[in-house]
Amino acid sequence: MKVALIQMACSADVAQNKARLVARIEAAAAQGAELVVLQELHNSLYFCQTENVNLFDLAEPIPGPSTELFGQLAARLGIVLVTSLFERRAAGLYHNTAVVFERDGSIAGIHRKMHIPDDPAYYEKFYFAPGDLGFHPIQTSVGRLGVQVCWDQWYPEGARLMALQGADLLIYPTAIGFESSDTPEEQQRQREAWMTVQRGHAVANGLPVIAVNRVGHEPDPSGQTNGIQFWGTSFVAGPQGELLAQASDADEQTLLVDIDMQRCEQVRRWWPFLRDRRIDAYADLTRRYID
Repeated sequence: MKVALIQMACSADVAQNKARLVARIEAAAAQGAELVVLQELHNSLYFCQTENVNLFDLAEPIPGPSTELFGQLAARLGIVLVTSLFERRAAGLYHNTAVVFERDGSIAGIHRKMHIPDDPAYYEKFYFAPGDLGFHPIQTSVGRLGVQVCWDQWYPEGARLMALQGADLLIYPTAIGFESSDTPEEQQRQREAWMTVQRGHAVANGLPVIAVNRVGHEPDPSGQTNGIQFWGTSFVAGPQGELLAQASDADEQTLLVDIDMQRCEQVRRWWPFLRDRRIDAYADLTRRYID
């Protein structure tokens, strides 16, 4: 299967961001992409650097204007499309939601971000309620997609639950970058940890992993920090964690990657982790901590 990862820098102009995304998606489809994956919250700047009630105006219902735009685009191009939207579910109730479109433009399914961070410059708990849909792959014409969002990607439990329900791919739209006060060595450690943990999900589950990150510098509107330098580095890992493709850490880029979906079957025969799991001994994983 040919997959496209669209790594982009965003501006405050939502209409311009959408127009640029449409052009990039069209170009990827013209080069044979069957599945196109976008980064987290791609319609706007990463607005979670501050807590501002007026920014809830960026949210929209699902279905809504963006799902209409991207659904029509998926249907016109005949692709499966993974998007990431700021969902207005009700007044005062919002989610960070991935929306997957089928080739006919219909919504194949959604994933509401389950793990919500709250760190300096990543004040997501102010904006997003935790997801309430659990971890379930979304059935599409290109396979069962185990879609999660950003902070979800650090947790092996979500990846495993997707695999146990027959996911063919693990997919993570992302917005993550450097904190300017960290040393270059620490910044590099963080970026490598981000890649390593997701490649570990690929190995442990025998599945390809697709991670699509935004890129470029976005200033902090409050001026309390120097903003976020998003580190790009979107990548695809194969079922043994091998890097199939990796994007720039500084530039916009569309990665087109051929994934051998049949290879996962053979890898799982060599390394039958699902067979050897001790499901009788894992009950304590549902506890917060074991004193």
